[in-house]
Amino acid sequence: MQILLETDVLRTFLSIAETGSFSSAALSVGRTPSAVSMQMKKLEQQLQRDLFIRQGRGVVLSPDGEEMVSYARRILHINEEAVAHFTQPHLEGAVRIGTPDDFATRFLPVALGKFARAYPKVQVEVVCDLSVNLIPQVERGTMDMTLVSQTNTLTHVTRGIPIWRESLVWAVHEDGQAATRRPLPLALSPRKCAWRASALRVLDETDIEYHIAYTSTHYAGQQAAIVADLALAPMPQSLVESPLRIVEDGEGLPALEDYEVRLLRAPGKKDSVLDTLAAHIVDSFSEHAVALN
Repeated sequence: MQILLETDVLRTFLSIAETGSFSSAALSVGRTPSAVSMQMKKLEQQLQRDLFIRQGRGVVLSPDGEEMVSYARRILHINEEAVAHFTQPHLEGAVRIGTPDDFATRFLPVALGKFARAYPKVQVEVVCDLSVNLIPQVERGTMDMTLVSQTNTLTHVTRGIPIWRESLVWAVHEDGQAATRRPLPLALSPRKCAWRASALRVLDETDIEYHIAYTSTHYAGQQAAIVADLALAPMPQSLVESPLRIVEDGEGLPALEDYEVRLLRAPGKKDSVLDTLAAHIVDSFSEHAVALN
């Protein structure tokens, strides 16, 4: 008898593979932990293989589970393509979108991947730069839309769609000493960066002596300085992963504010391609928020 794998079950399986937890995956897919457990039990029975190895409160993939990830992704991708081909409007054209560097690696790959599979005839050009440099291009219409990062300390725009909000934190190497040095060594983006403005404001307000030890337009450059224990940096909480850690309350540094992401479109541009891509980007941020919670 032919075995048919259900796409909902495969989505749940991939969520568990990404989060390492049945409970976290349950929140991500909108099911109860018991329902997720039953789904995985059914999948393992269908395949006659153990897909997970339990480790404490979490799970890791078994060798068969790791192999199944590739199959699950391919099945879901072809399913998305088939559904989009017959149900979505036919779209062609080109879109130019701007984004600060860190969003290009965290949020956009998911959104652009889904968009490209659904609308392969649309050409998407991505430009990475500081928000302050991208906004004028959108206002002039030479760029179709951009993601903008800002804080209360440095607000770039008031129009556009707010799609993300998160706390900024101090990030330091987990075994490093940068946070204890004075003057405090900082790794920052160039001037007119919202994260930089927020960090310098709170340090000035608390009279903590500092110096800018490392400057990089790209997040990866700042991260490299932290890993080398040359400096610490203001960073979104969700970006801080080993070998980095968050400087905790009580370590002598002032708290940072939240930052906001807005999706800004060129004035007067009404286009079904832009509408559809914007919806994919908003959904990508929403899915990331669910995964974090």
